[in-house]
Amino acid sequence: MKQNSPGSASDGELYYVTGLLFAANRWGNETGIDYYAEARRILDAMWKKDGTGNIYNLINVEHKQITFVPEGRNYNWTDPSYHLPAFYEIWAEYANDGHEQFYLDCADTSRVFLHRACHPVTGLNYDYSEFSGAAHSTPWMPAAFRYDSWRVPMNITQDYVWYGKDKNWQEDYAARLQGFLRSKGIDTFEDQFNPDGTTPDFILGAGGFKKLRHSLGLKSTAATTSLIGNDKKSLDFVHALWNAKLEPYEDGYFDPYYDGLLYLFSLMHLSGKYRIITPQNN
Repeated sequence: MKQNSPGSASDGELYYVTGLLFAANRWGNETGIDYYAEARRILDAMWKKDGTGNIYNLINVEHKQITFVPEGRNYNWTDPSYHLPAFYEIWAEYANDGHEQFYLDCADTSRVFLHRACHPVTGLNYDYSEFSGAAHSTPWMPAAFRYDSWRVPMNITQDYVWYGKDKNWQEDYAARLQGFLRSKGIDTFEDQFNPDGTTPDFILGAGGFKKLRHSLGLKSTAATTSLIGNDKKSLDFVHALWNAKLEPYEDGYFDPYYDGLLYLFSLMHLSGKYRIITPQNN
């Protein structure tokens, strides 16, 4: 097996731990795989990282926010699309590792962070940010709403559907985001912006192409926000996604990984099947 990269992305572990806890709830731990033990293996290892060797906890323990990368200076800033408050709620309920209140605090902190990170008019957010929600630019890219940012609408929708602890703000957010994208054309809105809705000077390329496009990934996650509130006209976004296809764009660019996974996740959310798995009585 060849390692593609030595780097990490902190949100991956959030998905692994939550998926393993759900697997333990669904199938138990006597099937030949102890799912709960595997989840705890990740969490326990996370809590042992204290900066030794320049490696830290996945979560900045002072700010109670997920790090961009738990290594070196990258421990001190974040990525809004990594903020998954619903997952912390799951950990507090099922991880049983003694950090329950910390996880609940992280969930609440993420909700407050998203208020700060998302623009008050457009709902757009920077792809990288400080823990305050302010922009965090890197040597390789000035901050703007780009690929990572596309996940934020889906994550906010998930928290609304699963827990609904921040409904008023989330309903306002969905209206703002969909209103902005609708103003750009449901079938034509582009995929990179400054948070105020203007076009960024720097366009991040992908797959050898450096251009703006009407990307399936953002079309998908924008559609999930139709689950928030009761605005019937928001179904326009769902219909647009239903009529979309995961296929090469006109110029030949094809992204089955990122476009494809956001398309898949969004369809799961919209199906109503992507939900909390509670312990089964077998």
